[in-house]
Amino acid sequence: MYDYVIVGAGSAGCVLANRLTEDKDVRVLLLEAGPPDSSPNIDIPLVFPRNFGTQVDWDLATHPEPALQRRRVYLPRGRTLGGSSSINAMIYTRGNRIDYDRWDIDGWRFDDLLPYFKRAEDNERGADDLHGSGGPLSVADGRSRNPIAAAFIEAAVQAGLERNDDFNGSEQAGVGWFQVTQRDGRRCSAARAYLHPALSRPNLELRTGAQAHRILFEGTRAVAVEGEYDGEPLLARAEREILLCAGAYHSPQLLMLSGVGDPVLLECTGVAAVHELPEVGHNLQDHLSTGAVWKTDEPVSLLIASLEPERCLRELMESNSGPLTSSIAEAGAFDQSSTELEAPDLQFHAIPAAYPDDGLAPIHHGVTLSVCVLTPDSRGTVTLASADPTAKPRILHNYLTEPADVERVLLGMRRLLEIAEQPALAPYVQTPLGAPASADDEDVLARVRATAQTLYHPVGTCAIGAVVDEHLRVLGLDGLRVVDASVMPAIPRGNTNAPVIAIAERAADLIRG
Repeated sequence: MYDYVIVGAGSAGCVLANRLTEDKDVRVLLLEAGPPDSSPNIDIPLVFPRNFGTQVDWDLATHPEPALQRRRVYLPRGRTLGGSSSINAMIYTRGNRIDYDRWDIDGWRFDDLLPYFKRAEDNERGADDLHGSGGPLSVADGRSRNPIAAAFIEAAVQAGLERNDDFNGSEQAGVGWFQVTQRDGRRCSAARAYLHPALSRPNLELRTGAQAHRILFEGTRAVAVEGEYDGEPLLARAEREILLCAGAYHSPQLLMLSGVGDPVLLECTGVAAVHELPEVGHNLQDHLSTGAVWKTDEPVSLLIASLEPERCLRELMESNSGPLTSSIAEAGAFDQSSTELEAPDLQFHAIPAAYPDDGLAPIHHGVTLSVCVLTPDSRGTVTLASADPTAKPRILHNYLTEPADVERVLLGMRRLLEIAEQPALAPYVQTPLGAPASADDEDVLARVRATAQTLYHPVGTCAIGAVVDEHLRVLGLDGLRVVDASVMPAIPRGNTNAPVIAIAERAADLIRG
């Protein structure tokens, strides 16, 4: 018997495991389906794509996307301690104040969440009104500072953007370097920040290789998690609460496997309905990324890490710097597709290397520029493909199915191509390896539909107000909360790991309170 059983040791689960076990009288069990986070491919920032498709990745994919030429879009998700914070690009952005204020939910507006962003943060720039220091999560300036990324910043300025030294400051718009969740040039995942320091506590039990299959109920109260651990059946009972932290794809899947969802859809897959909650799995949102790739003769890109591995490794080990510390997307920008907008709706990422076919083909010296629509109107769903708890969920994002998203992605691509044409990028934008055939809308949209991919930011499938209340308790049930990206009613304007950690920090206070 435990006080709390946490399902999923991703970003939110690691935060909860740490904060709840600060009370020595509380006993917590943390279940993680994947293995420990011991791979050097997790620790060394530049090589994080090597984790994709391995045992630390759920290796998901959408069903054929109707507006992307019926392609199935690959969806990497972390399946290890730290979850996706152990395999992501480490970019630390919070989104925009307006995002949280527009949720218009008591306790979840920006001013409510700011203390939790600050509590989590150990920013090497120090504390101020908007930033924290001394928290578990190390936030640092990137140490690679590749000259191609610097050239992107100059080109964006030449194209009319303002410089911005802090995307999490008073203004989000502009171009500059991203801050990253790194410590001494290595990844600082949620596991490194929150979980590992807490593992010595006798009131925290961690089980890796433990996959939850369903939640068991007595009446309307969640009482236990059933699953498999090390090849044997698992039954973990919770005296107080079960905390579901499995992410925007797996949290709704586990609810539905447990009989919580739309009874009609559950019946179709052979799952008996326990509690009717039809919005489970709906409202799925993500940032779709698209862009262009160019090759150059200038030998200064991140490819240098492959050409001179011994030197780069020595630089990392001796001075905690160099290309191996790169988050790949070192610099970026936030911009507005219309002057009538209150906040940016486009985000750009600049990668100082030519990554054709999303890195699946050999890379070259060059540059990859991408853009995403930060405020998509398109909505998707997560449903059960099978009653088998080990089967992957059925995911359909419906990317670009709303006309407004198509219009904004075209505006974003035009802006990207305008930046690429500026003098500062001329030495690196030499030979197209993947770019629209022309600047005409038809050619631009053809490339988008043929190549666009996820930016790894799924949210919304257990949204506050639709599936959980403002305390993140599942509506109509007792002893069960959801704490992860799925509770966001609408996607923030930026990378989503920092908001998930802040949500979990606040959730810990709600649970303890």
